Amino acid sequence: MAVTNSSISEQGFLPGLPDLRGLVAGIVGGYTGEWELVSPNAGVSSMHIAITHNNKAIMFDATNFGPTTLQLAPNNCRIDPRTKKQDCTSHAIEFDIETRKIRPLKVLTNPWCSAGGFAPDGTLVQTGGWFDGGRVVRYLRTCATCDWTEYPASLSGERWYSTQQILPDGSFILVGGRRQFGYEFVPKEGQSNKAAILLPLLRETTDEVEDNLYPFVHLSTDGNLFIFANNRSILLDYKANKVVREFPPLKGGARNYPGCATSALLPINLQRPSKKKIPAEVIVCGGTPQLSAKSAGAGTFLSALATCARIVITSPTPAWKFELMPTGRVISDMLILPNADLLIINGASKGSAGWGFAREPALRPVLYSPRKPRSQRFRSLAAASIPRMYHSTSAVLPDGRILVAGSNTNDGYEFTGVLFPTELRVEKFSPPYLDPAQAAARPEISAAGGVPRQLAYGEAFVVEFGMVAPLLPGADVKVTMYAPPFTTHAFSMNQRLLLLKITSVDLGLGKHKVAVVAPPSPVVAPPGYYMLVVVHQGIPSKAAWVRIQ
Repeated sequence: MAVTNSSISEQGFLPGLPDLRGLVAGIVGGYTGEWELVSPNAGVSSMHIAITHNNKAIMFDATNFGPTTLQLAPNNCRIDPRTKKQDCTSHAIEFDIETRKIRPLKVLTNPWCSAGGFAPDGTLVQTGGWFDGGRVVRYLRTCATCDWTEYPASLSGERWYSTQQILPDGSFILVGGRRQFGYEFVPKEGQSNKAAILLPLLRETTDEVEDNLYPFVHLSTDGNLFIFANNRSILLDYKANKVVREFPPLKGGARNYPGCATSALLPINLQRPSKKKIPAEVIVCGGTPQLSAKSAGAGTFLSALATCARIVITSPTPAWKFELMPTGRVISDMLILPNADLLIINGASKGSAGWGFAREPALRPVLYSPRKPRSQRFRSLAAASIPRMYHSTSAVLPDGRILVAGSNTNDGYEFTGVLFPTELRVEKFSPPYLDPAQAAARPEISAAGGVPRQLAYGEAFVVEFGMVAPLLPGADVKVTMYAPPFTTHAFSMNQRLLLLKITSVDLGLGKHKVAVVAPPSPVVAPPGYYMLVVVHQGIPSKAAWVRIQ
C-alpha cells in the first residue's frame, strides 16, 4: 500500500495496517545537529520566552510556584497577595544570549500561563495570568536597567491561557482564555477596557477539559485573523466582528491546550508577488485524542497525534491536507527557521499538558521542509539529553541556533523525588544548516553598511554579504525577515517569516550585493523589529536586526 495523502487517516495512522509512523521519518543520516549546555542554572524555569532586538532572552514563569533559586536585589522583595508572605526571589530574568549573563527582573503580579508580543518599538507587551495577574498588562522596555511596569486593572476580564496577536496598526488583540469567550484589544498604556467582544466559536468549542485554550491566532495576508480552537477554525474580520469564513473541522483530536498541538503560519513568499493576493497557509502538528487530559488525570497516558495538517486560509475552497510526523507529539514548540524550514522541538509522545500529565519525552527535534516533496519533508535530528516537557520553551536566535529552556511538570520548584524535576538548565541547539563541513558556504552580512537598520514598506534596498566559498552564478540566494515570537505552552505567538522579493544578485570579489524589496504593507509584515538573514543554498547568515514601520 503506497503512503499517500488520501491514505493517511486524520488520527495519523494507515487504515488496515499497523502504525507505520516510524517508516515515514524522511531523510536519515548526515549532520543532524548538535546540543550545547550554555547555563547550568538560569535561576528561573522558563515557562515563557521572547528574544529582544538587543539580543536578550526574557524568561519567566509564575509567581505562585514558590521560591526560585535566584535572589532579587536586597530590599527589593515582593509580598505574595495570597499568602501575604515576603518573596525575595526573582521569577523573571533577562538572559544575555552572547555573554550568558543573567539579570534578575521583578514581576509583581502573577504571569502564570499568560500571553505576549513585541510592540513596534521593541517593548515586550505582556498580558494576563492568574489571580492578581489576570487583568494585568505589563511592559518591559529594552534598556540596561529596565524592569517590568505593570497596570493591574487594564483588561476587562481575567485573561488566563489567552492568545495575543499584533495587528497591522501595531496594537494587539487578545483572544480567549479560561472562561473568556470573546476578545478584546490591549488598551493604551495605563488605560482600561470596559468589556470584551463575544466570539461564539470559543464557547462552542469548550469541553469537559477546556481543549480550546491558548487558541492559535494568525494574522492572514488579507488582514483578517485565522482563529483555531479545539478542532474548529474561522477567519475573522475583527474590525467588523464578522466571521468571513468557517473552515472544515480538523478531525481526529484536540489541538489546543491542554491538547497542545503546535501551529505556525508557513513562510510568506513575496518572491513572486501576486497582484490579486498573497497566499497564506497554516500548519497544525500533533495534539491529542479528545479529552486526553481527563485520561491522563486518571493515570492513562494516550499516544499523542502524529498528524500534521496544512490549510491555505486565503483559498475560497480551503481543505486540510494531512502528513505524518515520525512520532506523535504533544506540548512541542514549532519554530520557523531563517531558511524557511520549520523545527518541531521539545514535548512528549504521550499524555497532555498539565502537572504530571505527560510521559515519554520527545527528545529528537524534527525538521520539516514544507517546499520539498512530500516524502522528504520530515527529518529526525540529534536527540537531546534533557527532557523538555510541560512548561518548556524554545526560541530562534540571531546566529541561527535555537535557545531551549524550562520544563516544569510540577506545581512548584521540585528537584528530587519527582519523575521530571524542575529544569533550570539552558541549552542551544544547532540545526543541520550549521554543519561545520558547510561553514565556507555560509554567508556573512557586512558589518558596515551591510543592511539598512530602518525600512519603509515597499522600499527597495541592498544587502551586502560575503562568503569564504565563491558565490556561483545562479546559486540559490534568498533574503528572509523573521518576527521574533513570544513562546509559551507549545505556541509561538506573532511568529512570522517572509521571503523577500529579490530583483538582482551582483557577484563581486568576496563581497556580493543582493537587491531586495521590503514587505509591501503592515498587513503582510506588522511594524516592529525583524531578524533579516541572507540564505545561500539553504544555509543562513547571522541575522541583522531591522525595523520596519
